[in-house]
Amino acid sequence: MSKKPKKPSSKELRWAKHVASKQHDPNHLPPGAVRADHEKLSHINTYGELPNYYIDRPFVCRDCGIEQIWTAKQQQWWYEEAKGHIDSFAVRCRECRQKRKENNKK
Repeated sequence: MSKKPKKPSSKELRWAKHVASKQHDPNHLPPGAVRADHEKLSHINTYGELPNYYIDRPFVCRDCGIEQIWTAKQQQWWYEEAKGHIDSFAVRCRECRQKRKENNKK
């Protein structure tokens, strides 16, 4: 059984945009943030600083054009567990990623 991802509400999108647009004190966690584990980010070879936390980031899906939120938890999984590069970010919603994956199998 496939669980269809819920489209974020306009309130959730406004809040994510608000939090993402602010400059934050690196020692203070903004509301809804998830602390980053630098030990799990050791695979990243960068001259820049590693994040101290992840915050919800709004984005527009490249394929369907629907505004979505890349949650702090999803980012934590991507960077720390899946070992994604720190400069990468979400460009497609879950539904479009699944469609693209199925089309590539054919």
